[in-house]
Amino acid sequence: MKKVLLLAVFLLGTAITYAGGYRVSLQGNKSLAMGHAGVAVISSESLFFNPAGLVHLENRLTIAGGVSGVFSNVAYQNEMTGESAQTDSPAGTPFYLYGSYQANDWLAFGLGIYTPYGSTVEYEDDWAGSHLVNNIDLAAIYIQPTVSIKLGEYFSVGGGPIYVTGSVNFNRNLNRTLTDLDGNRSEVTVDASGVNEWGWTAGVLFSPTDDFNIGFNYRSEIVLKAEDGDADFENIPNSPLTPFADTTFDAELPLPAELTVGLSYQFCDKWMFAFDFNRAFWDVYDSLDLDFADPNIPDSNNRRNYKNASTYRFGLQYEATSMFTLRAGYYFDESPVQDGFFAPETPRNDSNGYTAGLTFNVNDNFQIDASFLYLHFKEVDASYDFYFENGQAVPFSGKYKSNAFIPGLGVTYKL
Repeated sequence: MKKVLLLAVFLLGTAITYAGGYRVSLQGNKSLAMGHAGVAVISSESLFFNPAGLVHLENRLTIAGGVSGVFSNVAYQNEMTGESAQTDSPAGTPFYLYGSYQANDWLAFGLGIYTPYGSTVEYEDDWAGSHLVNNIDLAAIYIQPTVSIKLGEYFSVGGGPIYVTGSVNFNRNLNRTLTDLDGNRSEVTVDASGVNEWGWTAGVLFSPTDDFNIGFNYRSEIVLKAEDGDADFENIPNSPLTPFADTTFDAELPLPAELTVGLSYQFCDKWMFAFDFNRAFWDVYDSLDLDFADPNIPDSNNRRNYKNASTYRFGLQYEATSMFTLRAGYYFDESPVQDGFFAPETPRNDSNGYTAGLTFNVNDNFQIDASFLYLHFKEVDASYDFYFENGQAVPFSGKYKSNAFIPGLGVTYKL
């Protein structure tokens, strides 16, 4: 079961910042400042949002990089029992680095390195939900080579393979009561690194006029497979009834396919409006199963039963002067978690994201990009009903309040 949560955290630990279970929406400061809308916006961040846009960049060489600081908070309370807890998590620092090269007027190449999954969440030791999770620490890096081709006056396409490499560390107590002779709670830590897999992305951009774009981007499902990860058990009573010993485990978890469509429209010379609709096909995430190598340790099945979820993103851009470009945006992101499946390793519900930012043009070749996101999750009174002890379901319920403050800073170099 710990193994299951490990992988779940690997993808879910960053749920504080995106629509749907465990995705981090911080792949560019320009786009983030506009509500993370970018599928129909031509910019230095098009490599991620829509590779078809790369061939439309004006400069021969474009390099963009940035980092965000994720300051998140989760408060839990059960009014019936009086139990409460609050996360004490260090700031996460997802980053991105994009580079593109215009080979000619119809062909461009690019390479992107970014972290759509990566965060740390820590609850107090032995809190009320410690049998589900104590802490998680995860990192995932995506590497995406890209080709972009202009097919004619109005159409361009782009895409490429995606290579994923990641690691995760997860800890929880074995159950609600088990301790060693000294009263220390029995616990397990699962750790896996070098979890690698391939996927792909493809995009289309239709530009019927100089001011109007329609974009489409698809990202394939990627199934992460952890093999021979370490499962370390501590404070285990010396009893044949508790046959927990250090071992290894296998598990796999799907990263759902995503479809994004949107438009951008420039008006009044200095203004641009952008809208994205994103659909994440979370229904592939039905259960997270752990297979322990030690036959004395029972394998674990953790039900998740996610549903497909959508995100609606709106953004505005205003070229205030030749030196400053201002941006603002909003997005609404649906939770894929269904009633009875609310697990505290991903304490999230439907959320509203409010964004703002700017670009400072230092000179013709160098820009500084800044963004800020305030993410507010709807307060939820929910439960996870699929934890079992001695063959009996033991629901874990309570109220969760979550929010996140996320400043970001980046640079763009054009030549």
